[in-house]
Amino acid sequence: MQGSFLRFYVHEGRRHGHDVVWEWLLMQANKLGIRGGSAFKAMKGFGRHHKLTEDRLLDLTGSSVIEIEFIVTDQEAQQLFNLIHKEKITLFYAWIPARFGVVDINATDPPVVAPAGGSHQRAPYPRDGAK
Repeated sequence: MQGSFLRFYVHEGRRHGHDVVWEWLLMQANKLGIRGGSAFKAMKGFGRHHKLTEDRLLDLTGSSVIEIEFIVTDQEAQQLFNLIHKEKITLFYAWIPARFGVVDINATDPPVVAPAGGSHQRAPYPRDGAK
């Protein structure tokens, strides 16, 4: 199946209404019918301000970064982008074209890595601000 790998980055304590953004995003994706999503806490890193942050055992400031990931169809990706835009949440993201599926042990052949001819077709990237 063709689609997208979406990864969003947000500070752990950042809120949208009464919810932390990373949890809100997972709940909304679930409501949209997206088949799965995961959130991961970064151990150490830096962002656009070049301030190094580190996860600490007793850090109560919510300054750690959370990565929220989804593997989705292009339609699901657009629904998620539309919702985030409608809710006026500014988020940094990575959007990567992806092929995904399930390895079926009952199938005659394994999944094919590249189509005949060896060329991969990539979906166009959404432009910032595109509606």
